[in-house]
Amino acid sequence: MEKRILKVSFFKSGSGSISPKLNLPKSFLDKINVNQEEREVEVIVNEDTQEIIIKKKK
Repeated sequence: MEKRILKVSFFKSGSGSISPKLNLPKSFLDKINVNQEEREVEVIVNEDTQEIIIKKKK
């Protein structure tokens, strides 16, 4: 298992709303076989443990 500390970027739209963005390392996506042809992922938020889990959609 590999671990990295990443920063979330926040952008303000023209209407004034804030949108967060997170860039994942390509090496992480390579390890779960996410690529340009197969790019759907499932994102799970666990509020109890404050975790976000990203899985490749099967």
